[in-house]
Parts: sequence; C-alpha cells; structure tokens
Amino acid sequence: MLHYNVKTPVATPDRKARVELIAMRVRRTVRWLRERGTWAWFRAVTVVLLALPAVAQESLSPEAAPPTPPTLPVAATLPRDLTPWGMFKNADAIVQGVLIGLFIASIVTWTIWLAKTIEILAARRRVRAALSALARARSTAEGAEQLAGRPGEVQRFLDAAIEEWRMSAGAVEADGLKERIASRLERLEAGFARRITRGTGVLATIGATAPFVGLAGTVWGIMNSFIGISKSQTTNLAVVAPGIAEALLATALGLAAAIPAVVIYNVFARQITGYRALLGDASAEVLRMVSRDLDRPATAQAGSRRSAALSTAAE
Repeated sequence: MLHYNVKTPVATPDRKARVELIAMRVRRTVRWLRERGTWAWFRAVTVVLLALPAVAQESLSPEAAPPTPPTLPVAATLPRDLTPWGMFKNADAIVQGVLIGLFIASIVTWTIWLAKTIEILAARRRVRAALSALARARSTAEGAEQLAGRPGEVQRFLDAAIEEWRMSAGAVEADGLKERIASRLERLEAGFARRITRGTGVLATIGATAPFVGLAGTVWGIMNSFIGISKSQTTNLAVVAPGIAEALLATALGLAAAIPAVVIYNVFARQITGYRALLGDASAEVLRMVSRDLDRPATAQAGSRRSAALSTAAE
C-alpha cells in the first residue's frame, strides 16, 4: 500500500491556492514514484482511477457550480389565453394582417366550391338530358322540336346549325356548309368551356400562394420572438412561446387555406373535362343530323333520275 509523506494542508476556498496545492502534491508524488520503480507506478494509476468519481463529484458540488441566472416567473409573463383567438389578439399587426388575409382566402375557396359544384352538376345534367332527347331525332327539324322547351348548350348548337344552313341557302357544295357549321359549333363549345372554368383560376392562385403567405407570417413571428429574447436578456420559454405560437398559427392557417384549394381545383378539373366531353358529343350529334339532312335530297334526286333513265330505255 502506498504511503505519501505529504502533509495535507487545510482546504481554502481560494481557487489559486487549491491549484497550487494540487500541483505540489502531483510533483511530490511523481518524485516518490520515480524512486520506487514500475510497480509503484501501476499501483498509483490504480489509486487515481478509483479516486476519479470522488473528484468529479466534488467538482460538481453546489459550492463549485457557477451561479445560475435568475429566471422570470412563468405565470407573470405567459399570456392567459393561448387559444387561436387569444393568439390572434396578442399577435403583431403584420401577423394579424396575414391571418386575416388567409382567413378571407379560405372563405373564398369554400364559396367557389359551393357555387361551382352546383353550376357544374346542373350543366352536366342539362347536357345529358338534351343528348338523350337528341338521340331520338332523325333530322334537325325533329331535333329542334325535341329541344323546344329545354334551353341550354345543345339547343344553342342546333340553333347555330340551322342559322348557318339558312344563311348558306343556295350554296352548291355541301362540304363547305358542313365546315362552316363545324366552325360555329367549335366556337360555341370553346365559349361554354371558358364560362364553366370561370373562378377556378382563383383556386389555383390560393393553392399556390397561401403556404408562402403563411410562411411570411411565421418568419415575422419568429423574428418577434428573437427580439423579445434580446430585450429581456433571457431564453425563458415564457418569453419565446407567444411569438412561436403566433408563427405556427400563421403556418397552420396558410395550409388550411391552400390544401382545400388544391384539392377542389383538381376535382373541378376532372368534372370540367367530363363536361367538355359531353359538349363534344353534342356537337358531333348535331353534325351527324346536318349530314343526314344534306344527303337525303341528293339521294331522292338520284333515285328519280335513275327511274327516268330506266323508263326511257324501256320505250
């Protein structure tokens, strides 16, 4: 067992004195170990390793620990109301403006959803009913009679075809008449498609910009939090929490406005595609009726000429 011929001095609170005392002990211990040889070194290292936990505990004692800065009382600085309405009232003016804009965007989104849903469903039902009635007609005159009490897109197609036929009275080539009617129907179809897509661009704009508007409110709220930290010179949660809560509220409201807008826009895009397909079917049906009407006089005239030629040959 090791015996140290070192008289332990009285401990002093002065750090410099303690360091000098430890250095003196280390020098005397090294000198003693050099005199005793290798086995003494091994035993000394073992003793030091066993004494390390006690030294660490002494260094972490309350007397040696640095003084902690005073903390602010949480109940005195935290806002009483952390509900969305309470955070809105306690927010900065810019954050409040962002929240109001996102709330208005959300209202606009759901208003467009309600109005366009009713409009698209009514338009598709109207075109389907007119198509079923037009399928039973064999000529444009019968088609006009079938759609007499059903105003809508298909009736506009049929009226445009009849009007072009009337304006082209006396035309020699039937192909030119078909091209003119097809041009009218194409323009009408494009006009109906533009009318049904009116308002969907607002949904696309809200879906693309609302997250970034919410992000702007988030950045501003976090900046206010850091400013509060610098003014109070503390990192207490009571100082940081209100600004972060306002920032997260702006982000949440931005997503609440953007996600439904994107989903509703995609739903409307599919429904409008189906509506345009129905308009294409109605336009093709009107063109087929016009083609049948143009072919009937030619067929009758060719049949009368054939009969006259046969009677002349028989004589």
